[in-house]
Order: sequence, then C-alpha cells, then structure tokens
Amino acid sequence: MYVIGLDIGGANIKSADCNGVAHAIPFELWKTPELLKQKLQEILTLYQQPDLVAVTMTGELADCFQSKAEGVETLLSATEQAVAPVPVVVWQTGAEFLTTAHAREFPLLSAAANWHALATWLGRMIPEQSGILIDIGSTTTDIIPIQEGVPVPEGLTDVERLRSGELVYTGGRRTPVAMIERSVPLRGQQCPMAAECFATALDLYLLLEDIDENASDIDTANGRPATRFDAYDRISRSVCCDISEITRAEAVAMATFLATQQQQQISEAVDQVLGRMTEPPSAVLVSGSAVFLAEKVVQLHPILSQAAMTNVAKIFDGSIADSACAFAVARLGAERVRF
Repeated sequence: MYVIGLDIGGANIKSADCNGVAHAIPFELWKTPELLKQKLQEILTLYQQPDLVAVTMTGELADCFQSKAEGVETLLSATEQAVAPVPVVVWQTGAEFLTTAHAREFPLLSAAANWHALATWLGRMIPEQSGILIDIGSTTTDIIPIQEGVPVPEGLTDVERLRSGELVYTGGRRTPVAMIERSVPLRGQQCPMAAECFATALDLYLLLEDIDENASDIDTANGRPATRFDAYDRISRSVCCDISEITRAEAVAMATFLATQQQQQISEAVDQVLGRMTEPPSAVLVSGSAVFLAEKVVQLHPILSQAAMTNVAKIFDGSIADSACAFAVARLGAERVRF
C-alpha cells in the first residue's frame, strides 16, 4: 500500500511517502488557516496518488483556533477535502491510528502526537536497549525515553510533557533569542536584551558557523536573508544597536553565550528525564532539522556522552531527516493499516 504521511505544524508542513520521498515547506498556519486545504493540495502534487494518507499534527495549538478541538477539526477537514476520496487516518498517543471520526471525538489524543509516531518508529533501532531520543526542530525539543524499542514517556499532552521535561519549547531556528536569556555579557557587564523578536536561534548558529548560509532563505526575524552578515545585524538589534555600534566579535561573543544557555536549558531537561529512568541509557538517537544542536547537547552531557549515539539524519537523506515525523507516520501507516 502506498501511503503519504503529513505532519501539519503551526509554522511548517512536512510530508513524506512510505518510499522515502519527502518535502518540508514553511506555512504560517495561524495567519491564513483558510489556505491550508490549498497548500495541502499543492504538496500532494509532488507525489503519486496514495492509497492512504496518515496524519499527525501540532498545528492545532495555533492561536487562530479557539480550542485544540477546533484546531483538530480544522486540520482534519482541510486534509480530508484536499485528499478526497483517499481515506485518512490519524496517529494518536495511544500508539495506534484512529479514523478521522474517532480523532474528532478524542481530539487531545491526536493533538501534538507527532513526537510519539517518531519515537515509535525509531524505537525499533534499539529493540533490546534502554535509550533516549532527542529530536530538535525549528521550534521545539522532544526528549523521549525508550525501553526495549517502545517509547515510555511520563507525559502525553503538551502541558504534561512541558512539566516532565520531555518537551522543551526551544529549537534551532524560530526561538527568539530574548526568550533564551534576559541579558547577555557586553563590554564587561550584563546588558538586558530587548523583549522583541529582532533575532532568533537561527542567527546564533549562522554567526557561529554551525549551519550554512542560504541567501534565498528569507524566513528570518526581519525577512532578510539567512546569511552571516544579516545574522550579525539581527543579533546587534537584540541589544538595541546596529552594526555601527557593535563589532562582529562582540556579536559572536553574544551568540556564543546565548547558544550555551540554550544548550544548558535542553541539558537540564535531559537530566529531568534521566532522573526517572531506571538505568542510564546505553543508546541515544538524535534527529530533527537542528540535529547538530542535539549532537552538541549529547557530546557535552556527562551521562549521554558515554552512550552510543546515532544521528538519524546520517542514515536518511536530508529531506527525510527534516520530515522525519511525516516519514514515520507514513511507514507506520503502510505497516499497520489494513482495509
């Protein structure tokens, strides 16, 4: 059976088929939810006609919806209309697929379940081990304990996972730098940061040369290119300056401090999750569009650095790595759903 997986987020739509073709596109759902059906139809033209569409989502949290139930309903309705007459199933945190009717009846089981699909699929890589999956995307970090190939999280909903440390609302691209730390070292003292989205985590890792420049990428804080020079400019503005007032070396020092703080925030959540595990993990899986950040966290962590680390992005090509949850739900759909 040929299955297409969709991971519908608030800022991106990620798609993949069960054969490994994958695409990820930015889509600011909260601004134009009425265009979701059209955007999904455009995405589907990149694939052949499927026998089944398997869906997971996080976009139901977008503040254009009055409730998560409304968000789930909107996302499912748009998907059904976009793919009709192809049947649609929805992954939920009980580790099985639901029909769209049942997903509507129990919306909190299907809301924000993409991490669970990914951990269920990747968990088979460590079927007899105690392990942990760290998936860092553009916006969030998932830290999921795995036992004998099966995810064993403490939390299932977003709020439960925030409290448990299994969800950290920080990522490698969209997180405003002012949300990472309130002040930065500058000229011998701490300088408060402007509480404005002048720069994001993307700029930190551009300036620190952890990621490549992309002059055609304008999905940035100010709509200017994702280049090191523009990252320097954006970081300067985070302390109410322009590049005539801040040297590049000072901007790099600020970026280094903020990147370290972000990594420490993730490491503290890792410690919270490890504190509930019965034994230290012997295997660590890292994935996501900001997998480089996950690798840094693991390499610097006193416990995780002793485990065998597998970078999932090195197993699959870049497009699949960026759309890993969509690929996971497509593969799970092909394996589990029978008509």
